[in-house]
Amino acid sequence: MRVDQVGPKHGAKKSPKRVGRGIGGKGGKTAGRGTKGQYARNTVARGFEGGQMPLKQRVPKLKGFNNPFRVEYQAINLDTLDSLGTTEITAQLLVQKGLIRKGNLVKVLGRGKVGKALKVSVHAVSKTAEQAITAAGGTITLLPKPFRGVRPPARGSQFTNR
Repeated sequence: MRVDQVGPKHGAKKSPKRVGRGIGGKGGKTAGRGTKGQYARNTVARGFEGGQMPLKQRVPKLKGFNNPFRVEYQAINLDTLDSLGTTEITAQLLVQKGLIRKGNLVKVLGRGKVGKALKVSVHAVSKTAEQAITAAGGTITLLPKPFRGVRPPARGSQFTNR
């Protein structure tokens, strides 16, 4: 027996009803579609609800909200800063070490401990990280944001969050 000889069991596949084959037999002439009208003429689009707003358009496409003015930081923890072996830490140094990507804003987070006094120059610092650095005798310098004003320019197209 070959693959091309394999088929469904006898009687399992029923041939479809052949409609629209003349007025002599059952299912002829109008072929079970009634007389006249939209549904008799095969012109109804899928999902058409008679002019009512279709379900696929009534249901919201996306959930939630994406803030186009969000300020995104690249996080770096205290234990990482402590393991660098230097006391003066800047965004350029972190880029050179491969810890962050060039052009990103840097935020120091409070995981880990600081063993020595660090001079940190970054864009933002969490409260716990600030307390840990100052407790170890270090200083923090906040760098200015690369955008003017309170928030960065909007990302996305003209249709963002509409």
